[in-house]
Formats: sequence, structure tokens, C-alpha cells
Amino acid sequence: MAKNKYSLDFGKKEKVLNYATQTYQLSRPNKVGAVMALIRECQPATIAEWEKWYFENAFTEAKTKTRITKESLEELGERLHEKIAEVVIPEWQAAFSQLTLQNCIDYIYNLTINRTFDGFLREKSVVNDGLAKIFPTITFEESDPELDHAGDIDYIAKVGNKALGIQIKPVTAKANFGNYSATERMKASFADFEDKFGGRVFVVFSLDGVIANKDVVEEIKKEIEKLK
Repeated sequence: MAKNKYSLDFGKKEKVLNYATQTYQLSRPNKVGAVMALIRECQPATIAEWEKWYFENAFTEAKTKTRITKESLEELGERLHEKIAEVVIPEWQAAFSQLTLQNCIDYIYNLTINRTFDGFLREKSVVNDGLAKIFPTITFEESDPELDHAGDIDYIAKVGNKALGIQIKPVTAKANFGNYSATERMKASFADFEDKFGGRVFVVFSLDGVIANKDVVEEIKKEIEKLK
């Protein structure tokens, strides 16, 4: 398979463009549609074919769906520029002016030791004190780090010779996980997992080690029944 030849190179600007786009959710399916699902449906031979098909078939994934046009993508670009100019740059300039050597040392140590331990405890609590007790007949195992999907899937729940995947994400008490949308890379990883193991991947949100999105339990239950 040929490597990507069509993406533009934004050089050093890529980091800030990506940061702001993700922070303000300007590339989510509710803005640009489920692009990977769309292109797989299209199966284009050329980029021109894909572009034409996209604008003929793409709608926002929102309560009120609207057709996506070149104008609506341009509007998203304008919003991106506005956020970078009015919010991101001033915030980063303030951070740069206050940044110290000790901040950098503390950050690396905290990221490596403290946050890793917090995440480890959070995962263990969600699985051992939550899912394992709700589904006592199911074996939950940590995902093999050697597998391609390991970065996106934390635990595998074995159901006979099949399995479903669990991704655990931390949330704060004020977080709105209802707006969460997996990245296109993660969606591809989830799809690969389902092709290999037969079961879907579920995102479980952890609030202090407790399952926050309670409705996911019923979804997992249905998937287990389907896999049996």
C-alpha cells in the first residue's frame, strides 16, 4: 500500500493546529461527519472521487443533521483561526513566560510516577470492583502490550473463544462524557479488534475509580449475550 501522498505539510504549525482543533472539537463527527466510515463506504480510487462523494453524502452527526459543504469546512477553519489567535496564543505566551526549570522536572516526574500510578489504580478499581463483580462469569485481562490495538484497549473480556474490549478513560465530576467521540485512529483500532475477536470495544469512563457512564454496563451485557 502506498504511503500518504496527499496530506499537506504544515511544518511547525502542525502542533498548534492539531492542539487547537482537538481542544475545540472542530474535527469531531458532529462537525465533519464520520469520515473514516464515509470513505470506507465510498471506496474511492482517486482523491477527486472521494472529495466529490464526501460533499454529496456527508452530514454532521448531531441531533439536527446538516449537510457538510465546502463553505461549512471553511467556517470551521475560520473558527480554528479565531480560537488560536484569541485564546491559544495568549494562553501559551503566558505559560511560556512563567515556565521554570523546576516545572519541567516536576512535570516529567509527575507524568511518569504519579499519573501512571493514579491511572493504574483507576483501571484496577473500575475492573476489579466494578465490571468483574457485575459480570462474575467473565474473565477480564489486561491487553497484551505487544498487540496492535493495545494502545487503545486496556482490557479484554473473554467470552468463550471471542472477546470484547474495554477502554478506560478518566473524567472529572464536571466532565460531559456524553460529548466524547473516539478519534478516527481509535475507531480504526476498535474495528480491527472487532474483526479479530468478534466483540465491540466499549469506552468506560472512570470517576475516582467508579464507572461514570452507567449505561455502558447494559451495552456490555448485550454484547456478552451476543458473543455467547
